[in-house]
Amino acid sequence: MSATPAAPSPAAEPSGWQAGATLRFSERGGITHHQGGATAPLKLMRAFPQASGHCELPLLHTAGGLVGGDQLQLQAELERGSRALITSVAAQKVYGSVRRSRCHPQGRWAQQQLQFHLAEGSDLEWLPQELVLYADALYQQDLEVTLADNASFLAMEVVRLGRTAAGEGLDAGCWRSSLHIRREGSNGQPPRWELVDRLQLNGDGLTGEHGMAGQPVFGSLVWAAPQPLGAEALQQLLAEARAARSGLEGTMACGALEQGLVARYRGPSSQAARYWFCRLWALIRQTRGQAPPQLPRVWPFQEDPWVPSKASNRQDANCSA
Repeated sequence: MSATPAAPSPAAEPSGWQAGATLRFSERGGITHHQGGATAPLKLMRAFPQASGHCELPLLHTAGGLVGGDQLQLQAELERGSRALITSVAAQKVYGSVRRSRCHPQGRWAQQQLQFHLAEGSDLEWLPQELVLYADALYQQDLEVTLADNASFLAMEVVRLGRTAAGEGLDAGCWRSSLHIRREGSNGQPPRWELVDRLQLNGDGLTGEHGMAGQPVFGSLVWAAPQPLGAEALQQLLAEARAARSGLEGTMACGALEQGLVARYRGPSSQAARYWFCRLWALIRQTRGQAPPQLPRVWPFQEDPWVPSKASNRQDANCSA
């Protein structure tokens, strides 16, 4: 891969927007409530109760996008038995910074730091809308999750590397992601790492076969289950997840974690990635005996992602295990 500037620490070079939100979810009488606040340009929108018992809370970034030097921080704590779905009101845009400034010709990073702590029996679904990186954008996200032994965490992310419709790629830009999920021990057992996942897409990684192979959309879904799945139940879930790729274009693969699963998408369509991940979301809810998921009210999509396309029941040639 081509060289990229080192990502600064949050306190190394203050500039741009320094925004944050702190949230706490608690369960009372079978209903999850939330408390918290946000600093501009982040804003908490009205929460909605879902049939599953999840408190659906949208976040709005009022600045219209991130530029080099911007930093967003989100902290969420889920108390015992609470259920939350955190999403975003719109796709997040990250503007280019490489070669855009005489003071910083190498570019500056936009950063997002997320910290989630889940207590016993809690359930968090982190489902932001698409992230769109403009040409020459530098973006880094760090997500740290600490789970009680019987808590559940589901996260999905769809990233578009360049404005494809405008004939634009990521060019000299870079996308970095760091995800750490740690499961707290019970009955005197030590904590254990559920997943440590670090990714970087730039330079040769955008064109190489072991990277993006020239495709503009990358997606990732991770589920840390509240308890280990039996071998038969896990194999059935994976088989249904792979069957859910029917009619969608792109390369899609999924596999088991020690306690959960991980899925990846690489292809030309953010809609295809979103459709597949929504179907996996529904399968996970079904596996847990929960109510089927509802698309968040703030999502603008007029679509039905749950059922494989009637126009095509083929299995995409690029689907892999």
